[in-house]
Amino acid sequence: MPRKRTICFVTGTRADFGLMQSTLRAIDEHPDLRLQLIATGMHLDPAHGRTINQIRREGFTIDTTVPWKPAGNNLDLLAEQTGVATARLAAAHAKLNPDVVLVVGDRVEAFAAATAAHLSGRILAHVHGGDRAQGQVDDSLRHAITKLAHIHFPATKQSAERIAKLGEDKWRIHLVGSPGLDGITSEAWSLAQCRDHLTAENDRQLLSTGGTFNPASLRQHRYALMLLHPTDADDAAEAKRAAELLAATESVPLKHIVILYPNNDPGSNGITSCWDRIHHSRYRALPHEIARRVFIKNLPRPAFLGLLRDAAVFVGNSSAGIIEGASFGTPVLDIGPRQAGRERGQNVTTVPFRQAAIRRALKQIWNDGHPRRYPKTNPYGAGNTAHRIAKTLATIAITPKLQKKLIAY
Repeated sequence: MPRKRTICFVTGTRADFGLMQSTLRAIDEHPDLRLQLIATGMHLDPAHGRTINQIRREGFTIDTTVPWKPAGNNLDLLAEQTGVATARLAAAHAKLNPDVVLVVGDRVEAFAAATAAHLSGRILAHVHGGDRAQGQVDDSLRHAITKLAHIHFPATKQSAERIAKLGEDKWRIHLVGSPGLDGITSEAWSLAQCRDHLTAENDRQLLSTGGTFNPASLRQHRYALMLLHPTDADDAAEAKRAAELLAATESVPLKHIVILYPNNDPGSNGITSCWDRIHHSRYRALPHEIARRVFIKNLPRPAFLGLLRDAAVFVGNSSAGIIEGASFGTPVLDIGPRQAGRERGQNVTTVPFRQAAIRRALKQIWNDGHPRRYPKTNPYGAGNTAHRIAKTLATIAITPKLQKKLIAY
């Protein structure tokens, strides 16, 4: 019986794991493939919910972990820790000895894993290369990973064309769509299931200031879902932006504002401290305002998708609104420059970090209590991405030709 080809996915955040979950299952279920998992980054951080436990609850086996200390806003320390993590990931790759290392996106964890894989002579596959998004260092890291990768799985035609323009052989580029769209309609929980989950969470922690939030009061198209990530490595500036965004969103008579905590990019402590301060105090709030605010540190992906589908509006600067939101026709208010350059559907409105602009856009979306909806068309594809990726990983010939010798300019 021939040996199964081993595919090692390196995951550093709840977001990349959720995005790739259908692909990981397709790899795990493929008769010619064997899945390996390395967990690092935010997954091991108690301050971000230690989401390694969520991976295990989903039924996945974690083959090894790679510690990664938070660097906060110290960019020199971030660079140093990325080097340390790269060495540890190289050791993990040597221990697991996969045939292919698989990474997604543009985060520093993916960059470290890609560097370790490429320099140790391993085949590297990259999902969501060729995208554009300003982020903090997103574009630079994403395109650096592209140049390290041997197999490319872009999500859109434009992304595939960018990869080719970077000098990558066209036979390496497999246009597959975004894995985050696979089965999201069926995967998303009903609003009733989301309410049940929030009720259970409410039993373990107060989700709103004063414990006044009743999950049963959550109604379709009557709440905003908010997810704000940092733009700058400046805690004070990010805290100010978070407070101003919440104030602007509260100008619309939504029933609730469901606020998710950010990732761990430099500057995230400012957003987190703002949410903590408002969450745990009656800071500048009347009782009816307190009851509207719902703060959640972590959500299972099906609950997130269900809340995204039924929200009146998704507010913030997360790529999830742009990529997944289009499949539900949910209005998305993209704030600031973090997603600048990213392809988007007609459901996305982009405004600067200015209260007046945010208020005007939200008023138009709210539409006097009849929130706008959009056609469920998505530039990132329509599903079945996971099986395309798994099939390619199982069948592509791993020969000396796959190793890069010359760029294709």
